[in-house]
Amino acid sequence: MIRVARSMIVVLAVAIVSMPLKPIAASADAIRDRQWHLVSLEVGRAQQLSVGEGVLVAVTDTGVDDRHGELAGAVIEGKEFGEGASGNGKADTDGHGTAMAGLIAGRGLPNGAGVLGIAPKATILPVQTIHSEFGGSPENLAAGITWAVSQGAQVICVAAVTSEYPEVREAVEAAIRVGVVVVAGVGNAPKSKQVGFPAKLPGVLAVAGTDKGGMHAAVSATGPEVVLSAPAVDIISLDAFGKYSTGDGTSNSTAIVAGVVALVRAKFPDLSAVEVIRRLTATATDRGSRGGTTSTGTASSIPLLLSPRSFPGRRSPLARVLEVWGSGAVVGEWALDGSWWGLGWLAGLLSGGCDAGHVRKPGGAGT
Repeated sequence: MIRVARSMIVVLAVAIVSMPLKPIAASADAIRDRQWHLVSLEVGRAQQLSVGEGVLVAVTDTGVDDRHGELAGAVIEGKEFGEGASGNGKADTDGHGTAMAGLIAGRGLPNGAGVLGIAPKATILPVQTIHSEFGGSPENLAAGITWAVSQGAQVICVAAVTSEYPEVREAVEAAIRVGVVVVAGVGNAPKSKQVGFPAKLPGVLAVAGTDKGGMHAAVSATGPEVVLSAPAVDIISLDAFGKYSTGDGTSNSTAIVAGVVALVRAKFPDLSAVEVIRRLTATATDRGSRGGTTSTGTASSIPLLLSPRSFPGRRSPLARVLEVWGSGAVVGEWALDGSWWGLGWLAGLLSGGCDAGHVRKPGGAGT
């Protein structure tokens, strides 16, 4: 029997971590104005420094419908997993995977129209492991992650939570060992009471959600395993069949952070996965405690993150903890000191900057 930490409920499927997408009737030229997170994160300035070119991002999801104009040339042939699977990952009857791809690498349309992703020159590898909102399996996810690594993915976006299956743990740990940045959503409240799996695994870049004010979004789960937070509410993106949709949930946050990681990997191709995450956390913004157990991070600005300036000699304690996590040592002994770390100063992530804060060694309980 698999031991499940704390009181987390075991589910037998992989569940995506967005609320149901809401199709919207909007012209492409009105879409960009509704992408409020691009302004919040100063994506325009960041993209003067990096656009994610040359970085392969695997989206383990419901597939990616690349017939959207915004995804033209952005999606290569992938693979479908599951019983009877034979497709190349480009069929998406749900729309969730297409939405994630749009947030990561949407290329926009002429004259500033359509969905623009965080890393519009990154390449999407569609890995279909979920066949509807509740229609995946941990085995599919594990196989999809392993295959994505074999295809050279540098970033893997897991906008889903699932049961604590050993196959998934092994696949994630193997990906991290070879230098892949695994970005995973923490899950949605109230269904998820704690950080979900695989986001809670050491070494995973676990992503929570913020609202338009940069504070904790009510839809987002919380917990000490959270590494970064990013916009999660009223996020507009692509949908299947050439449509657009809006949605709330940490799926959105996860895809946004995966796009940010692609920017960093393109700008600094020699950085290890641990160093990429360090760069993100070292410039994150802590917004203070929330309820005495967690705090809200903010997603503020990415340009500093991409600046060529080197980091100061002094590294934050959190960076050192991440090194420990990356090496697989003392797993579960360290946790953020009741903090959520914002995507804040993505620019700082790319350039160096502020201290990421402090950590504590809790009295015994691990993950």
